[in-house]
Amino acid sequence: MKNAISKTLLVACMMLLVPMSFALTLQEAKNEGLIGEQRDGYIGLVMGSAPADVMALARDVNNQRRELYQQIARQNSLSLEQVTALAYEKAIEATPVGQYLQNAAGSWVKK
Repeated sequence: MKNAISKTLLVACMMLLVPMSFALTLQEAKNEGLIGEQRDGYIGLVMGSAPADVMALARDVNNQRRELYQQIARQNSLSLEQVTALAYEKAIEATPVGQYLQNAAGSWVKK
C-alpha cells in the first residue's frame, strides 16, 4: 500500500512542478535559490522574502499540494501528516543537487 501511495504522490507532485499561470516556474525559482522544499511537504521562501510573483507561485503550489495531500489522505485512510511526511521523502529524492531543502533544525541547506 505504501508503494502505491508513493507512486500516486510522486506522479501528483510532478504535475505540480510547473504551474502555468506564472512568469517564473517552480523549477526556475528553485534553481535560482528563491524557494525550496520544506520538511512539511510544502515549499517555502529560502530567504524569508521574495518578489511578489515568487510568493504568489509558492502560495499557489502549496494550495494545490494541500488539496492533493488531503485527497491522498482520504483515499488511503492516512493522516495529513503521514502524507506530507511521505511527500518530503519524495521531494528529497527528486530535488537535484544545488537546490534547497529544509533540514531537521528548520535551516535551509543546498543538496
